[in-house]
Amino acid sequence: MKQTRSGFVAVIGRPNVGKSSLVNTLVGDKVAIVSDKPQTTRNRIMGVVNGEGYQLVLLDTPGIQKPKNKLGRYMEGSVKDSLKDVEATVVVIDGSTGLGAKDEEAIARGLQSDARLWIAVNKTDVAEPADIQALVETLKVREGIYRVCPISARTGQGLEILLGGLIDCLPEGPAYFPPDMISDQPESFLCAEIIREKALLLLREEVPHGIGVDLEKFMEREDGVVEVHAVIYCERDSHKGIIIGKNGGMLKRIGTLAREEMEIFFDAKVFLKLHVKTREGWRNSPLALRELGYE
Repeated sequence: MKQTRSGFVAVIGRPNVGKSSLVNTLVGDKVAIVSDKPQTTRNRIMGVVNGEGYQLVLLDTPGIQKPKNKLGRYMEGSVKDSLKDVEATVVVIDGSTGLGAKDEEAIARGLQSDARLWIAVNKTDVAEPADIQALVETLKVREGIYRVCPISARTGQGLEILLGGLIDCLPEGPAYFPPDMISDQPESFLCAEIIREKALLLLREEVPHGIGVDLEKFMEREDGVVEVHAVIYCERDSHKGIIIGKNGGMLKRIGTLAREEMEIFFDAKVFLKLHVKTREGWRNSPLALRELGYE
């Protein structure tokens, strides 16, 4: 009987280096939202890569940064928890911007684990080849780093090498999840995250950090339509006005983009209803954080 390899790999790094893009590309489907704004990923999300003779479970984590509130401390805890009992850790670095203090912090955290430490130098599709090569040469001679792999999470360049190496790190053992499962998160969670992703895409810089999304209703109707009712929470009344927009225009744009992506995901019609409510200081409220799924 053919043996199966299975295990967990943590994906860490500073904000906006492409961790979620890497996980999505390796999984072959969207399990984590993506944007160019910090704090896009707030939860630890499992992405399951199933292949012939192996199951690789990737742990996508929030970007490493200094916590400024209870939500930030929750996110920080998610990163620390993800480094426990894994077969390998991948630190993702943006090759187009070079090595910074937060990258060094991510590497230091990876070195604290007993797992093999990989460095994925991302964005080879936009960075200068000479800069990528210099960064790879700098990192690969450091003690404790198992391997440095230049990649592009967007184009897939280098991912075959990275994936093959990570599979080699996995011990023999049975799969942890069914072969058709790609994430540990329910469909309702992804719906809420898609709404938040579209808000991150469209809103001003100061607003997205204070946004949370709560699903009030999620069901498949008898006619096959997926019905979703959601509340977008913000921390200030002034932000509420920005999210709604003139004559409701901004909220409609957020809803349209979210609904279109949900329809692709479910391969069904989606009825989406959005409301906006102010909940001052929710990022520092244990009750609010629990209600929004940050525990």
